[in-house]
Amino acid sequence: DVQLVESGGGSALAGGSVRLSCAASGYTFNTYSWFRQAPGQEREGVAAIDTGDGSTYYLNSVEGRFTISHDNAKNTLYLQMNSLKPEDTAIYYCAASPWPCSAWTNWLVAGRFPYWGQGTQVTVS
Repeated sequence: DVQLVESGGGSALAGGSVRLSCAASGYTFNTYSWFRQAPGQEREGVAAIDTGDGSTYYLNSVEGRFTISHDNAKNTLYLQMNSLKPEDTAIYYCAASPWPCSAWTNWLVAGRFPYWGQGTQVTVS
């Protein structure tokens, strides 16, 4: 069965760093992404990566601070989050799609990702 399992969430001080991981199994996906949802807010796309060509896409407010990457050998997705801000506090979700997204104008559309992890909490204060 297809499974995505996030890990690495926790608490950090403003200006600190957190590294999230998402272990995939049951399928080899072309595209991975990270979304987040803060209390009282809608789900928001954070970053995406096309594992075929390595192209990445970021939410403007995290670009330069966050880095998405994928280890093809381990089939594991990562999100390195640096210079954290209180507004980064949210539940972070890993999502995957078998289809490429390099040609999309906006990669961060939740409906394009049929597989999702359970989420991991990140709290910045």
